[in-house]
Amino acid sequence: MLLNAILDHQVVFFGGKGGVGKTTCSSAFALAASRRGQRVLLVSTDPAHSTSDIFETTIGPEERELLPRLSALEIDGGREAARYVAGVKADIQRMFSPGVVRQANRQIDMAAQSPGLSEVALLDRMIDLIAGRGTSYDTVVFDTAPTGHTLHLLRMPDAISAWILALVRHRRAVIEIDRGMEQSREEAAAADPVLAALERRHERLTELRTIVTDRARTTFVLVAVPERLVIEETARAADELGETGIAVGGLIVNRVLPEGLEGEFYQSRKAQEAVYLQEIQRRFPRLPRVIVQQLPRDVYGRDSLALVSAQLVA
Repeated sequence: MLLNAILDHQVVFFGGKGGVGKTTCSSAFALAASRRGQRVLLVSTDPAHSTSDIFETTIGPEERELLPRLSALEIDGGREAARYVAGVKADIQRMFSPGVVRQANRQIDMAAQSPGLSEVALLDRMIDLIAGRGTSYDTVVFDTAPTGHTLHLLRMPDAISAWILALVRHRRAVIEIDRGMEQSREEAAAADPVLAALERRHERLTELRTIVTDRARTTFVLVAVPERLVIEETARAADELGETGIAVGGLIVNRVLPEGLEGEFYQSRKAQEAVYLQEIQRRFPRLPRVIVQQLPRDVYGRDSLALVSAQLVA
């Protein structure tokens, strides 16, 4: 079975345990989609950023065309965090007096040291790429960080959205008390820049949530290898993605040994692999599975990527 069925999706995430070949598979899929005529943006959210290595060219944090209809970028968490902080400061400067701005900037600088800021900034960048692309690309392919980090990131919109809604309700109540009258949502937002900013933020998160949970637009492809620990983590990821509301559209079983080799070591490994392949079939009976054979050499450059593409997409 191949991944042709997900080619028409707007957003495709590739994820899995570290070291299973997510970058190889996501890059090969993006290459295959572009060669079928789709305009594709390949986005790396993994701090390791192996996409530059696999395409044998420097990609970086801005969109760069690699081939006709295929562009890529590597999101830099530190850079996005700095840009996010600068944007927040600019918003505050437009809304408040200089005295309030100075005090707020001190608080923002302190908050900028928070370990969660880079994740918030990364999420904000993902919203831009997913919800703000318009018609620039047919498909955005994400090469994600290892499973746990990615699942945490994909759960963030719900948590942040609930927090923002609480702030919105509080802000509206304060405005109504101050002005002694009840206002519609539109009237309150028009009269108060803070409330308007919170409303915009909530709308962006809602749009992201709507897109990533729409099975016709977004899917998640899990990448695994036939090994015990990887199978267990993949099963947990599939369950958690289901709880998050994100559809899992396929499972790539990567680096499967080719047939017909000789030697005691090979025979032993092949026998163990067969057990794990049966286990994968038993554990993921309804999930479309694609077998990608181990190549004789490392996958680097377009020619070797094309060999993997041929195993993913007809």
